[in-house]
Amino acid sequence: MRTLRVLTIDDHEMITTGYKYLLEAAEFEEFQVKVETANTFETGKQKIEDSARSFKYDLLLLDVQLTETHLEEPYSGEDLGIFARKIIPDTKIVFMSSFSDNYRINSILKNVNPDGYMVKSEVDEKSLIAMVKGVINSPPYYSQKALVAIRKKVSNDLLLDDNDKKILYHVSIGTRTKDMVDFINLSLAGIENRKRQLKVIFGVEKQNDLALVHEARNRGFL
Repeated sequence: MRTLRVLTIDDHEMITTGYKYLLEAAEFEEFQVKVETANTFETGKQKIEDSARSFKYDLLLLDVQLTETHLEEPYSGEDLGIFARKIIPDTKIVFMSSFSDNYRINSILKNVNPDGYMVKSEVDEKSLIAMVKGVINSPPYYSQKALVAIRKKVSNDLLLDDNDKKILYHVSIGTRTKDMVDFINLSLAGIENRKRQLKVIFGVEKQNDLALVHEARNRGFL
């Protein structure tokens, strides 16, 4: 029986330990599961790099929001997914996140093209096992709330690009708008225009920057 190698990355150790316990104890007809865990962005990135030079993980389970306070730029599970797609393109990727809004999910679908997405509130032993079987044999696999969010997507959805994310980050740490030109490849007028667009996207167009940060954080972009 072959071994299915899984790497699960989440900044809550209880969650990665739970996934490891449930999947390694489960009985699969075609394989047995071996799970490795990581609880920070940097540790997860290193394990992905190591796997590219030796064995390849069959499946990555990624949380979206990863706390890494010492890094200068905000990094997330989405960034890890993009990175993994480049260096281990044959590895299946599933996001396991508490975020169920259509902006966040569709941003991940566009940028990473994962093999599945599960909202954590819907994850239990049965659904976790079903996800692994589904993703390995017939991807993609989406939990019910993820499907609802995907179906809400309309053709004019505005998804955030790298400059949008950088603007949100610098607003969140208090960088003055006029100083953002030192960090973002846009003119001052371009940055100001993007900020106005972001407030419209997040539904806070008549409110201040604090409201923008609050809403962006609630949706998992910070």
